[in-house]
Amino acid sequence: MRKILKNRLALSTVVTTLIILVVSVLLAGVVTYFAINVVSTRVQQESLSISCPSVWVDKAGNAQAAMIITNTGGRDVVINQIQIRGIAATISHSGNVYFEVNVGGTVPTSLSAQATVAGTKVFSSDSNSLALPASGSTALVLTSGSTMAVYITAPTSVSINDIGTTIGMTVFTSQAMYYTETNVQTTSVSL
Repeated sequence: MRKILKNRLALSTVVTTLIILVVSVLLAGVVTYFAINVVSTRVQQESLSISCPSVWVDKAGNAQAAMIITNTGGRDVVINQIQIRGIAATISHSGNVYFEVNVGGTVPTSLSAQATVAGTKVFSSDSNSLALPASGSTALVLTSGSTMAVYITAPTSVSINDIGTTIGMTVFTSQAMYYTETNVQTTSVSL
């Protein structure tokens, strides 16, 4: 009888050791998960949302492209390049990229072709209007939570033969590239 009791006690020592081992492994896993979660929530991510991509061609074959870019991430973003169908638009004082940053106006649900881009207001309640970047600038800065309307006049990669086809528009930052597609439309406005 004593032998049976001794065997039962020996088994409880093994079970107790296994329980302690499992609990310590689970505790280490929880601590590691917590540390990773704290670190990853502290890192601010870059994220852009591109809406209202549009490309128009008038009956003379002149083209214009536009889009609305919203910075939905937690950090300010520098837009280094915008490409229409793989060809970069020139972001400089003598370039063909016009922009307006939303300071408090409502964001439109669609954009329209503009005969004269400079001075056009996209966000109706803002005091800003579309303008060229500062002289010598080769990038556009978009602060966290802001929205920017961008018009590109005379993109070289679009012609009258492209009406009805789908083309790609790409926005490049130092960390990522954001790609969207749109159909080329015709417009009655003389671009």
